[in-house]
Amino acid sequence: MDTMRDRFAPVVSRLLDEDPRVAVVLAVIGSDAFAEAQRKHPDRVIDVGIREQLLIGAGAGLALAGLRPVVHTFASFLVERPFEQVKLDFGHQGVGGVLVSAAASFDWPAGGFTHMSPGDVALLDTLDGWTVHVPGHPDEAETLLRHAVDAGDDKVYVRLSVQSNARAFPVDGARFHTVREGRGGVVIAVGPMLDNVLAATEGLDLTVLYATTVRPFDAKALRRAAGAADVDVADVVMVEPYLAGTSIAAANDALADVPHRILGLGVGRAELRRYGQIDEHMAAHGLDVPSLRERITGFLGAAHRVLV
Repeated sequence: MDTMRDRFAPVVSRLLDEDPRVAVVLAVIGSDAFAEAQRKHPDRVIDVGIREQLLIGAGAGLALAGLRPVVHTFASFLVERPFEQVKLDFGHQGVGGVLVSAAASFDWPAGGFTHMSPGDVALLDTLDGWTVHVPGHPDEAETLLRHAVDAGDDKVYVRLSVQSNARAFPVDGARFHTVREGRGGVVIAVGPMLDNVLAATEGLDLTVLYATTVRPFDAKALRRAAGAADVDVADVVMVEPYLAGTSIAAANDALADVPHRILGLGVGRAELRRYGQIDEHMAAHGLDVPSLRERITGFLGAAHRVLV
């Protein structure tokens, strides 16, 4: 199966053909995949070189000129390194664009910590008005990329990963999808975390919600699922493929008038300096199936019920 990033360039190249407003801005990374598109649209496929601050500034400049920029590089170089430009060139100037990242939290362990970005979504949470898509399958990535480009002048972040679930679900760029229903609590699996969450909660009387768009946060879906639970205090577990606890504030806001407890699982803050492989990072951060089951059942305690 191809990866989300494999799907990215062909989809956006077709959008370049279809919509004269679409432009692509690159900083060397990913440029080979757009070689044909650059030959066809030399004025709308721009490689600024290894200059990440310029990457963002050029994208915002194209937006000011009335284009719909799609700006792409690794997450650490797209959100973290040029964060001031994201804040000012897009936010302060009041223009929109589509930031599309790759490498995620630790998709290329051999690249080291400079090429890892577990804090990207948390960092964007400090800014106003960003939509954040976290697909869990290449088909979902294609749908959400099209949503992002078609989203008027909105500011949109699309987080691509080589990690993927086995199957795609219908996504609409807004709502959570109910994958499993139960009455003992709610687990929200974000993007590529779904398969591990489903395996870890097999046989437990829990609702599993699948989130591929985390900002705006689907408060209605969480409230509905929490209200269906047969407990006095709603238990919620967020399992995110980036910094643990990133969405706890959003979930708390959604349940502000409902007695509840929330556990945020995700990538830890400590840097793992022996980079290893992706599955080793998953296990080290407690995101593999055995660790998730232990952590989820430990949090729920006597409140959870095993389906027989």
